Amino acid sequence: MRLNGEISEDIDDDDDKEEREEPEAEALMKACSIGDGGLFTLTQNLVVGYALTSKKKQSFLQPKLLSLARNKGIFFVAIDRSRPLSDQGPFDVVLHKVVITSIFLSFAPFWERDGNCQERNGARLSRFAQSKPMILISTGKHKMKTDYRLKHPEVTVLDPPYSIQHVYNRQSMLEDVPGINLPECYGRVGVPRQLVITKDPLSVPDEVNKAGLKLPLVAKPLIVDGTAKSHELFIAYDEFSLSNLEPPFVVQEFINHGGVLFKVYIIGETIKVVRRFSLPDVFNPELSKIAGVFRFPRVSSAAASAEDANLDPAVAGEVLFIYMNLACIAELPPTPLLERLAKELRHRLGLRLFNIDIIREHGTRDLYYVIDINYFPGK
Repeated sequence: MRLNGEISEDIDDDDDKEEREEPEAEALMKACSIGDGGLFTLTQNLVVGYALTSKKKQSFLQPKLLSLARNKGIFFVAIDRSRPLSDQGPFDVVLHKVVITSIFLSFAPFWERDGNCQERNGARLSRFAQSKPMILISTGKHKMKTDYRLKHPEVTVLDPPYSIQHVYNRQSMLEDVPGINLPECYGRVGVPRQLVITKDPLSVPDEVNKAGLKLPLVAKPLIVDGTAKSHELFIAYDEFSLSNLEPPFVVQEFINHGGVLFKVYIIGETIKVVRRFSLPDVFNPELSKIAGVFRFPRVSSAAASAEDANLDPAVAGEVLFIYMNLACIAELPPTPLLERLAKELRHRLGLRLFNIDIIREHGTRDLYYVIDINYFPGK
């Protein structure tokens, strides 16, 4: 997404250039080491075939991870994208994340054989195929086809292409969250109100007013296609400035959250939570003084880590820090809440390797919002 008239250069992959060990790498090794409840039970050597972008390979397959994996009997083998997948292996696991380069009106075949999951996915397919293009994921010249899944049911695929497509579109990405029935004793979880803009940008102010969205508004590209551009973020302090953005994009109500978000990495039943600095709060008196739309960097990347903030020993489990002249308390969400939320999303999305971005509304202790879901996320 870009401002109208602006020329921007696509940058492949959503991983940061800086080489760091990714949080999901640590969680993946933990998940692989677990018998009951984990992704795999390691009784012998396990071969992971991978098809990753060059940057993802560089950031994910760090020497430390590869050494630890070998010690546990796990071996990573590159998939040759110029050859059919069925001619390679044998693999115990297929791990993939590639930049999406094609958008089709047709739909990639089902990989999931589970009846309930297929019925649910089929209903989604019927709904989405009528109104929007679908993304077909490919590892290169040879698309990962249904016949491989059918011929090799013993292979764990992380993750089925259809399930991934669901979170590559921000219109459908969060739709499963409101329907999750979570015990309120640990907190409430929702999603920001949002509006999808696909038409003439000049109509955006009227559409925002009709939807009753409150300022300020966050604008994000509609499609998350694995490029840096798809993670661009804009803040609009008036609805008219949104006309300067090029559709398609999603507009969400901005929720004050103390300048901190929580990235919850999910691999099977294993979760890992890290804090990230985010956008500062905006209060009503400020809205009357600011107008326009502003681009923000990728604020929740590893470079924006809030893990090193000074701990306040007087407040158990809380971090007190100063960010952009605002005092924020970033207490982690309750573990039972995150475990239940992760379990429900795994079931509903059909994903086992993903992360969710969560914020806590400023001034509350138990009101949370899921603002993004990412498959095989970066740092």
